[in-house]
Amino acid sequence: MSIPLLEVTPTTQNQRVEGYEIPDEDDPKIYRLRDVTSDTEINDLIWAGYRQIFSEHLILESYRQQYLESQMRNRAITVRDFIRGLGKSDVYRRLVGETNSNYRLVDISFKRFLGRATYNKDEQIAWSIVIATRGLPGFIDAIVDSDEYRENFGDNIIPYQRRRYNERPFNLVNPRYGYDWRDRQSLRSLQGRSFYQTRKTGDVTKEVVRKAIPVNFLSMAASISPAEVNYQRSRDRVLSQIKNIEIPDMTQGQNSSQNTVKPKEVALPYRYLPSANRPA
Repeated sequence: MSIPLLEVTPTTQNQRVEGYEIPDEDDPKIYRLRDVTSDTEINDLIWAGYRQIFSEHLILESYRQQYLESQMRNRAITVRDFIRGLGKSDVYRRLVGETNSNYRLVDISFKRFLGRATYNKDEQIAWSIVIATRGLPGFIDAIVDSDEYRENFGDNIIPYQRRRYNERPFNLVNPRYGYDWRDRQSLRSLQGRSFYQTRKTGDVTKEVVRKAIPVNFLSMAASISPAEVNYQRSRDRVLSQIKNIEIPDMTQGQNSSQNTVKPKEVALPYRYLPSANRPA
């Protein structure tokens, strides 16, 4: 017995609000099968599907799904079935499904298949249960067969980022894997004999090997990190000092003793001349 999808309260996002933007070159281009009239246009539609689902700026030859492309060119399948096939392919499983947690897999898949991000953590949890019970193929079927997908893209439109507002397409800027998978792969690649490959020349000692271990390096870096500065305490101390400073009165017109300069007798060079006040 399959677990029903948990109820989620939608939050306000750009795609849920009618926009008043003036169309310009930043708006996403919509690829419809009914507008295709030549081989060039069908090729553009297929590559648009690859970019949207695989999130690759350059599609490798090994990523191409020749069987799906042939059916798409012959109009044997709809665009929705083409998108469904890309989501169930080994490429999507290898690039996205196996390198992310279920929560992040839900968020990335919503951005690529539904053109929006997940509303909140509750929606990620609800759809992660679908992945856990039905697997990745069942999860893709649930998205593509959902009412939200049908209402926005139907059977003949390549999914796109709905109401893109001052943002690049998030399906092309998000990395294919999360930090947890990257760190796990780094630790796995440095296990066993790979520690000894960190030193190509000279003698390899146990001390050199220990320095190559990421855990030891991180603990060493944490030990030499400077102490944390309490900016709030420093600010309060400076303010208290400022309040206790006495500013001298520099105003004019008050009774204050002025320093007077007394004249000093100077021996001038012409003092030898006789003066009228002195006897000759």
